[in-house]
Amino acid sequence: MKALLLREIKSFFGSPIGYLVIAIFLLLNGLFLWVFENDFNILNSGFADLGPFFTLSPWILIFLIPAVTMRSFSDEKKQGTLELLFTKPLSTWEIVNGKFFGAFILIVLALVPTFIYVFVLSYFGNPQGNIDLGSTAGSYIGLLFLVGGYTAIGIFTSTLSDNQIVAFIMAVFLCFLFYFGFEGISAFTGSLGTFVSKLGMDYHFKSISRGVIDTRDVLYFITIAVLFLSLTVYKLKSLKW
Repeated sequence: MKALLLREIKSFFGSPIGYLVIAIFLLLNGLFLWVFENDFNILNSGFADLGPFFTLSPWILIFLIPAVTMRSFSDEKKQGTLELLFTKPLSTWEIVNGKFFGAFILIVLALVPTFIYVFVLSYFGNPQGNIDLGSTAGSYIGLLFLVGGYTAIGIFTSTLSDNQIVAFIMAVFLCFLFYFGFEGISAFTGSLGTFVSKLGMDYHFKSISRGVIDTRDVLYFITIAVLFLSLTVYKLKSLKW
């Protein structure tokens, strides 16, 4: 699996994809948080708080992560190299995990430069250091779990078609459904509203963002990731038959 993981990372940075993903993520966040006049602009909010960043990032990642994962297996199928991959001395789970962690690490690398936002707000806060580090750390942890969920969904949809655009659209739809869809549906379900909203990532992401790591939230994201990775393994095994 290690060899496959390294191959995935090299393929991202051996082409413009890896650099573009990091640059687009940082550029969009930078413009909305510090330049454009909008509700996410931190300078206009008057508070040393990264809340706008953690509100905006999940929406950017809904499109960015599917753009990264759409080629994972769809490209292998289109190029006819999937069969060659199956001949490697790797189990189906190892193949899937190699693809998953390759994409996951790329997105994590895109998040790392945003740590500078924490230092900037802490330095320029009034008084200096006036930033809720507990909530900020919790939000970053929540964002990592969210990235894991999105990536697992994207890896799965890439097995459903050899057309990368189709895989991208399906991944965006499922990521949107699991992040916001259940929250929206909950408004029409009456007494079941709370239960339905808990099925969505947004509910658990916000819970972790409060700075308290609840095992129920952690288990939710792990379950989502394992579910879609299991579906990916099942789909790949069906392609062998």
